[in-house]
Amino acid sequence: MAQYFEVHPENPQLRLIHRAVEIIQQGGVIAYPTDSSYALACQIGDKPAMDRIRRIRQLDDQHDFTLVCKDLAQISVFTKISNDAFRLIKELTPGPFTFILEATKEVPRRLQHPKKKTIGIRITPHPVTQLLVRELGEALLSVSLILPKESTGLADPYDIREKLDKDLDLIIDAGKIPFEATTIIEFTATGPVLVRQGKGIAAMLSEES
Repeated sequence: MAQYFEVHPENPQLRLIHRAVEIIQQGGVIAYPTDSSYALACQIGDKPAMDRIRRIRQLDDQHDFTLVCKDLAQISVFTKISNDAFRLIKELTPGPFTFILEATKEVPRRLQHPKKKTIGIRITPHPVTQLLVRELGEALLSVSLILPKESTGLADPYDIREKLDKDLDLIIDAGKIPFEATTIIEFTATGPVLVRQGKGIAAMLSEES
C-alpha cells in the first residue's frame, strides 16, 4: 500500500518532502502534483522503478519521458541546449511547458527517444515539486498520470489512491488539480516547433504557426 502525505500546496511541509525524497531514493514510484496535472515519478537511474511506471501507464518504448528540473543549469546537464533554446526556455519557465531537446550522455539511453535520441524536460512552478526537486538534488524522471485507455489524468488524489494504492509507494496530496496538458515545444535543426498546444501559451510560436 502507498503511503499518503497531505502536503500544503503553497507551503509544503519540509519534513514530508524529506520523507518523499527518501522513498524516491529507495526505489519508490510516487504520484506528485505539478501545475498542470498529477504525475508519476521516480529516480532517473532506477530501471526497475521506471519499468513499474511503464507498466502502470502501459507505455511502449516510443514514449518520451520527461525530466523535471529545478532550473536552467540542470537542464543544460541533460540536454544540448543552443543559445536560442536557452533564451526561449528561460522566458517560458517555470510554466506548463514541456521542451524536447537532444539528450546528452548524462541521460541513460533507455530514457531517450529510441530514434531521435531526445528527452523531454520541464520546470514546473508548483511549490511542492520545486521543493521536492531541490531537496532531491537531481531531476525527477516523470510522466503524466493518465491511466490506460483514458485521455485525461486523474485530478483528485483520493481517486489516485483508490486506483493505484497497490502500485505506488507514495501519493503526495496537494489538493485537486484539474488535468490540463502541457504545451510541447520541440527544438529541431531549423528552430522551435510547436508540437502540441496545451495550457502554456507561447505567443512567439503561435503567431508563426
